[in-house]
Amino acid sequence: MTLRGAMIGAGYFAGFQAEGWARIEGAQLAAVADSQPGRAREFADRWKLPIAYDDAEELIRHEKPDFIDIATRPESHRPLTELAARYGVHVICQKPMAPTWEDSVAMTEACERAGVRLVVHENWRWQPWYREVKRLLDAGVLGRPFHVEYKMRTGDGRGPEPFAVQPYFRDMPRLMIYETAVHFLDTFRYLLGEIRSVFCRTDRINPVLKGEDYFLIQLAFESGAHGLIDGNRISGPVPSPVTLGTFLIEGERASVRLSGDGRLWITEYGGPERLHVFPTTDLGYKGDSVRAVQQHFVYCLKTARPAESEAREYLKTVAAVLACYRSAETGQPVTP
Repeated sequence: MTLRGAMIGAGYFAGFQAEGWARIEGAQLAAVADSQPGRAREFADRWKLPIAYDDAEELIRHEKPDFIDIATRPESHRPLTELAARYGVHVICQKPMAPTWEDSVAMTEACERAGVRLVVHENWRWQPWYREVKRLLDAGVLGRPFHVEYKMRTGDGRGPEPFAVQPYFRDMPRLMIYETAVHFLDTFRYLLGEIRSVFCRTDRINPVLKGEDYFLIQLAFESGAHGLIDGNRISGPVPSPVTLGTFLIEGERASVRLSGDGRLWITEYGGPERLHVFPTTDLGYKGDSVRAVQQHFVYCLKTARPAESEAREYLKTVAAVLACYRSAETGQPVTP
């Protein structure tokens, strides 16, 4: 059975999602809606979708899709998700999940009451280099992991008109952690398990922004491992590397380093660093991670198995993001 889906939102990132859906087994996009007049029609023409609407409810009511893919700004996620739940339609929704904890919980509960699935489109953990790191961890190649770190450096936040591709970032009161570091927090949870506490510092380097563009996050995991996420959108290159930065995970036996070009390097202690070859691709978005999470969503709908970023589970990532902001505000470590 082929599932019929619909895109809600026809902005910048929706294009990556439409490209991914075009290569998905067992699902296809049948329509798109966007509240900005004319944008849905242009998107439909570009991606060869048969139907375009200016209103999401009209699309859902008339097209009766099996699922919707929400690719709009975070403040619209809750009303769109609750709309889909009222019509009995499954949802895959872009991160950030919602602006507040209350919104995120309400979305989760609305879908649970309606008996429909809500999965957060969290594609970072589906990048092939992180899937391979997880495989190496599970195989015991690194031994017991005790430290993980990520250094993000991009330059798209510089100057009087930063974030040319997504200019609405300029007006977000919470920016770097809410919009970007959420990826890293979720990926660290995927690799090392639940977070016990966070200690965070933030700053705003570019004065034209409303939110933070610099952060340091220190993490303690339930497993006993520790972590550090260090990011800014000022001092890096433009365009940014495929990984947005560099990653390192250290275990008792070996460490693995991810370079900005998506290659992995293993150091077995006492020996030289060596390139580790693993399956990857140049297709799609960042190792085809958008398509990977979409295919996972379809598989879970068809098998009734829980998704990795099922809404109830993803609330743990939302809690970690909010804990970072509470820590930055109080100057104290915070438990998510």
